[in-house]
Amino acid sequence: MELSEQEIIALILEPSSREAAFKLLLKKYQQRIYWHIRKMVIDHDDADDVTQETFIKVWTALPNFRGDSKLFTWIYRIATNECLNFLEKKKRKQSVSINGEEEEFFTRNLESGSYIDGTEVQLKLQKAILTLPEKQRLVFNMKYFDDVTYEEMSEILETSVGALKSSYHFAVKKIESYFAQQVF
Repeated sequence: MELSEQEIIALILEPSSREAAFKLLLKKYQQRIYWHIRKMVIDHDDADDVTQETFIKVWTALPNFRGDSKLFTWIYRIATNECLNFLEKKKRKQSVSINGEEEEFFTRNLESGSYIDGTEVQLKLQKAILTLPEKQRLVFNMKYFDDVTYEEMSEILETSVGALKSSYHFAVKKIESYFAQQVF
């Protein structure tokens, strides 16, 4: 029997069961969070690192979780912030733009890794997504792949629903444009 979020939170707040409850939380959410992060950072090792950092922050902050949102939404927000921080640090360290060498690096990782196990169209979609600015890429991934509602996204990203709809719309248009320019 799987425990509910409320039951896991109650167990985490109890010092004697905190570690065991955290392991249940990891089992329940770690894979979904990993794939959310992986879609943004592409590289498996980087995704592992960011996922680990995310759950370290979750462990540290859990006693202060107020329950204003669902536990998963709260963890997803932490993961998103960790992901954006990681990408920003990486950009500063490499001093290249996402449209330059970094895009080539991500594309090579897409083609050589186990991230995509499917058709040529799936690979082209992922390449198209890489051409998007980070925020549009994040919104597109959350909506298209994770089926996150605009209301949940608004809570996670602390942005208005209207701005998110606009970002998604522009992302879709850019992806459509990318596909229109491709020869299959």
